[in-house]
Amino acid sequence: MPTRVYNVLFVSDDNTARSILAEAILNKLGENKFKAYSAGSRPATEINPYALELLEINNLSKDHLQSKNWNEFSQSDSVEFDFVFTLSESAAKETSPKWRGQPITANWFIESPSEETGHNIDKKRAFNDAYKKLQRRISFFASLPFEKLNALSLKHEVEVIGSSQA
Repeated sequence: MPTRVYNVLFVSDDNTARSILAEAILNKLGENKFKAYSAGSRPATEINPYALELLEINNLSKDHLQSKNWNEFSQSDSVEFDFVFTLSESAAKETSPKWRGQPITANWFIESPSEETGHNIDKKRAFNDAYKKLQRRISFFASLPFEKLNALSLKHEVEVIGSSQA
């Protein structure tokens, strides 16, 4: 019997760093179990170069990654999502589109590494910290026993993961 593939959307405001990293991490960690996507409420035109550097360092695919508007995923022919995770407080405060499917949603706020204004080393540290938090949370998420949990239990688990300091 084939394994079910869960569709997951990571949302931030500009879709240039956190959500892009999350998409790449889950697509690698959850290969054959998850298909991850990312979008922004107000997407930028380019992915942050520090995010691209981290993808390369961690051997994560950059193929098909681009900054996208979240409205792309609210069309009648878009993907039906099982999970939608908001990574920025500003995007969480905005009225999001109606997602196809009945996704379980949670806020996994992580400070935007793009807002670091210090020296190059400070910026890299901010991106590394965000990456590590995302990697840990996504690892916890990917290891959940989905087949044994009902929707309410899954909702609770993803909220716990998002509220952790991991």
